[in-house]
Amino acid sequence: MAKANQWNSGLFDCWDNKKDCCLSFWCFPFFACKTSKRVGENFFLPVFDSCGAIPAMALSMRVSMRHRYNIQGSIFDDCIHTACCCPCIYCQMSREMDIRGTP
Repeated sequence: MAKANQWNSGLFDCWDNKKDCCLSFWCFPFFACKTSKRVGENFFLPVFDSCGAIPAMALSMRVSMRHRYNIQGSIFDDCIHTACCCPCIYCQMSREMDIRGTP
């Protein structure tokens, strides 16, 4: 069951969904594009993330998802998480959509 006001899985709980974890590890560009499509954004949006130190598209999707599901957090936390472990935030967003029943 989805919890209000917080992420339902931690940033490093990748093994909660082994399929997504492996796909993210072995083929991250495809996994990022697939997750972007599930969030409701353009499939190719993550391709532009290679342009800066903080992947702006991943950051914007994470902030958007926090607002959509009313998840507590701050833009500072989102920047830190995105800059340090971008594959992990994509896995976390994918798990969140699975838990909340997003197609």
